[in-house]
Amino acid sequence: MIFWSRKLASLKQTSLTETSMRRVEFYTFEDQVWYRQEDGSQHQLTDKDRDAVRFIIEQFQEFYPEAYEACVNEYRRCQANLPHFQFRIALRLCKCNFGIIDDSTSDVDSYGNFHFEHVPCPLRGECKYENIICHPKFNSKISDAEMRVIELLFNGVDRPAIAEELCLSPHTVHNHIRNACARIGAKKESELIAYAHRNNLFKDK
Repeated sequence: MIFWSRKLASLKQTSLTETSMRRVEFYTFEDQVWYRQEDGSQHQLTDKDRDAVRFIIEQFQEFYPEAYEACVNEYRRCQANLPHFQFRIALRLCKCNFGIIDDSTSDVDSYGNFHFEHVPCPLRGECKYENIICHPKFNSKISDAEMRVIELLFNGVDRPAIAEELCLSPHTVHNHIRNACARIGAKKESELIAYAHRNNLFKDK
C-alpha cells in the first residue's frame, strides 16, 4: 500500500481538459478521485482540472438533473467560491458513481457518455441521496432546443446554416446534436435523422 501510494504521488500532474474526456476511467484511492487516461497515465482529479469539472457538471445537468440538483443543495454553503463549489460537486458525483477501476468499459466512452458503476458505500441503505446521486435517473427527453436543431437536420440543413438560422454558435449546435444522440442511444447524426423518420417527429410540419 505504501509503495502504491508513493507511485501515485510521483505521477506527473496534468490538467484533464474537456477534449481529453474520452475513454477515461475514474477511481477512488485513499478518499481521492483519480483518473486513468487512454494512454494509461494516471492522475488525481484536482480543482485545476477546470475543463473536466465543467464537463462533468454539464453532463449531469443535461442528463442527470436530479443528481446535479441534489449536489447543489448539499454543497450550497460553498457557492460563494464558485470554482471550489463546482469541484466539490464533480468530486461527489465521481465518488458516488465511479469508484473502482473497470478494464472492460471506460467510465467515459469515446462519445463522451458516462457508464456508471455500483460503488461500495458504507452508507448504503441509509444515505438520503441513494439512487439520486448514485444510480442517477437518466433524462431521456429531447429538449426543445435540441428538437429545433434536429428538425433542421431532418430537412437537410447543414450545421453552419443551422447555426446561422437559429443564431447559435457552431459549438452549441454540435452540443445539441451530441446530446440528442446520447438521449436516444444514437452514435452518429444519420442515426438521429433515422430516429426522427421512424418516430414521425415532424410529420405534421
